[in-house]
Amino acid sequence: MGLMGVIYVLDEPSIGLHAHDNRKLIETLGELRDRGNTVIVVEHDGDTMRAADELVELGPGAGTEGGEILFQGTPEECARQSAAVSRTGPYLARTAFVTKEAKLRVPDGRWLTVRGAREHNLKNIDGAFPVGLLTCVTGVSGSGKSTLVNDTLGAAAARRLNGAKILPGRHRGIEGLEHFEKTVRVDQEPIGRSPRSNPATYTKLLDLLRDLFAQCPLAKVRGYRASRFSFNIRGGRCERCQGDGQIRLDMQFLADAYVECPSCGGRRFNRETLEVRFHGRNIADVLELTVNEAMELFRHIPRVMEKLETLDAVGLGYLRLGQSAVTLSGGEAQRIKLSLELSRRQQGQTLYILDEPTTGLHWVDIQRLMDLLFKLRDAGNTIVVIEHNLDVIRLADWIIDLGPGGGSDGGDIVYAGPCAGIGKEPRSLTGQALAG
Repeated sequence: MGLMGVIYVLDEPSIGLHAHDNRKLIETLGELRDRGNTVIVVEHDGDTMRAADELVELGPGAGTEGGEILFQGTPEECARQSAAVSRTGPYLARTAFVTKEAKLRVPDGRWLTVRGAREHNLKNIDGAFPVGLLTCVTGVSGSGKSTLVNDTLGAAAARRLNGAKILPGRHRGIEGLEHFEKTVRVDQEPIGRSPRSNPATYTKLLDLLRDLFAQCPLAKVRGYRASRFSFNIRGGRCERCQGDGQIRLDMQFLADAYVECPSCGGRRFNRETLEVRFHGRNIADVLELTVNEAMELFRHIPRVMEKLETLDAVGLGYLRLGQSAVTLSGGEAQRIKLSLELSRRQQGQTLYILDEPTTGLHWVDIQRLMDLLFKLRDAGNTIVVIEHNLDVIRLADWIIDLGPGGGSDGGDIVYAGPCAGIGKEPRSLTGQALAG
């Protein structure tokens, strides 16, 4: 539009963009600035950070452990900072990298193959995914990645293995599903859409806590059962807010407003329930603890510690157990889902499908995510990841690159094999980005 004097605020504009497309985005942002505008970008992409005139880094951690400005200055100045000052600087300087401690694996002869995929722009292709490996599906935006992995492979596997009632994209058939017992799609959708949903309820940790409080002396004397400590059931919860901890105000034509419940003060439970204490804390106090704080309180309760340790392992030690699901980011929701999978007894033979899991993640969090995915792989599972992040692509056991372009120019398999060989394929824009 040719406007000048405008402040543009963009929240992670690189999401869903291939490195090839991201360069065009950065050029566009530069043009907006050069016209006399101010451009403010929230971003985790390294190329966007290096192209900025000024960097502001917040931290040092997340949640209650964040909220401070660690560094402000040019990208070059940030790159000269030590890890003690800036968690971003070493990655910008390329002295720190996302690494892989797990061993690289090669196909063992077992394959999960989609035959004749032709939904949307897919050109009747055969996509072969090695069983027991971490496969990264790459390609520019619109090349057909989601159609192949989510709409065809994921939907067909869910229908066959999980009994889901969804129709997969058009294809001739799928071979190799006999190697799996179930499929799990780990996305960034919210873990719940009501204030009652939280990390403790989603991971079934609250069930263990309720059983624990029901064993407390006062609870036994009063005859309280585990259900007494649920904010979804009458008896123990505050009935004025029905366990929500807040009252919804209907604002007619405006969005609903929420205020703290005047009866329970946002604690969700009634006075009698809150009189039962474990080591001096009632159930509402426990839900206000962070994962790390709860690990100290329950260090002698093995079943509770298993749940807490998996949440800490995915980098969510700062989350409050009772934090409302509606306040969680997509990346946090995804890692909570991964922690639930890790806390289950691993039998192997599960197909995990993830769609751009690095969305909204810093390099430090990407490292933790990759460690988790390889832990799942080494337990005998198969991981299929749609991804644009070059660090993740470099670490994958196997790559399937779609393209060469997007839309009608995509839909073909440009390359399939280990990462070491993709640079030799002249049509692969992913290979060019990795080389650059």
